[in-house]
Amino acid sequence: MKDQRKKNLSRRRFLKASAGAIGGLAAAPEVFSAYSHRARPADPKPNFVILLGEGHRADALSLAGNGILKTPNLDRIGREGMNLHNAFVVNSLCLPSRATILTGLYSHTTGAIDNRNRPIPLAVPIISDLLRQAGYEVACFGKAHIGGGLRDRYWDYYFGFNSAATDYYRPRIAEGRNGTVGEDKVYDGYVDDLLTERALGWLRQKREGPFCLFMLYQAPHAPFYRARRHLDLYNGVSIPKPSSFDDDIKGYPGKPRAFAAYPNRIGTTNVGDNDPRTLEEVVKDYYAGAVAVDESAGSIMEALRETGQLDNTVVLFTSDHGFFLGEWGFYDKRLMHEPSIRVPMLIRYPKRISAGSTSESMVLNLDIAPTVLELAGLSIPPSMQGRSLLPLVKGGEADWRKDWLYEYYEYPGIAAARPHRGVRTERYKLIHYYLAPEEFELYDLTNDPGELHNLYGEPQHAALATQLRQRIEQLRKETGDSISG
Repeated sequence: MKDQRKKNLSRRRFLKASAGAIGGLAAAPEVFSAYSHRARPADPKPNFVILLGEGHRADALSLAGNGILKTPNLDRIGREGMNLHNAFVVNSLCLPSRATILTGLYSHTTGAIDNRNRPIPLAVPIISDLLRQAGYEVACFGKAHIGGGLRDRYWDYYFGFNSAATDYYRPRIAEGRNGTVGEDKVYDGYVDDLLTERALGWLRQKREGPFCLFMLYQAPHAPFYRARRHLDLYNGVSIPKPSSFDDDIKGYPGKPRAFAAYPNRIGTTNVGDNDPRTLEEVVKDYYAGAVAVDESAGSIMEALRETGQLDNTVVLFTSDHGFFLGEWGFYDKRLMHEPSIRVPMLIRYPKRISAGSTSESMVLNLDIAPTVLELAGLSIPPSMQGRSLLPLVKGGEADWRKDWLYEYYEYPGIAAARPHRGVRTERYKLIHYYLAPEEFELYDLTNDPGELHNLYGEPQHAALATQLRQRIEQLRKETGDSISG
């Protein structure tokens, strides 16, 4: 009991320290007529538009070489800015990842460790709080999926919802202005079109000060309903089967029981009404959702151009996690395997970032908050656990991270994925399922990028496994992870 009181006191001290430290769519102008505007400084700060995909895989872009999916507008962000090829999330689950993006902190630090409607503690500032203090107007559109729906924070404008998967065609959305959010109302229309319509209206307002707009998409999330204009998209298109799709028939050779027991399998399980029945179904519906997001991004970019704000706006696109699309027969996310943890990371800001820039360094969703703050000319709170990406813009690859800690805690839960931690280096990955029976996966990603051959338990890799296990514990200490297991 005494130890628990110490942990609670330590958390309170930390929180106290943290607190100190769609073309042609337009909302009716009268929707936003009550807004006041802050004065624009002589040396204007950049605006921010942060586009957050829902389970958008790193390879779900034509820019990434996808031969089926076409995403010209998202591609443009990368072509005219920077494409970070090795971007990851530190917890592949919606709520924890969204909290990490907003705070620059691990989920074990904020306590937002799973999807059980946990809020970000009010003592922990999020990006919008810090930007508002610096004179920014802030707006949130879309799926918050954080306890309280982010309605406990001040928004100059809010048009969003908190459910994991709202009704695509009759969504319940709350609207708010000047720090006050009203009750949920039912709207008619495809949800991401409605969000985009309001965002375009807000962007086209006249204002004197800088702004930050968060666009939090619903698509592509189960139950994968399409916009009506996309109902025929991909008819007759052949979907290639991943090489590991039928591995369950063989019992997942070399994989631990924790992996083999993962229940979200295409067409063979029924953990919910949204389960896809075929590979073709889930991939085509997922891609159609990504196309809707791409169209929205294009409309937002065009609105910025029309209002003369495009080149003074940092446009960032990423996702809260990746997604299995048939690898090992799986769909969904959670596990520490590449399709689940890799996300796109594209940033356009011509004043600081050269067109066509790329980086192979490992970047994390932890890094978004400090990057935004540095671009805004603000100090980065020392409590933040990510790093600004700007050194990579300047070619500072040599001094960048060489490994990082992954964590997943939601158990038991609807997906029943076993809790695990892991370390990913530039070449290797060790996954530790730490509840009894303790199990491991070890991969050489250079020689086995598909993570097909588990090296753990092979005598020739015993020293490597020991080294990586030790590194997990070091990273836990470095990041303050005291969660048991």
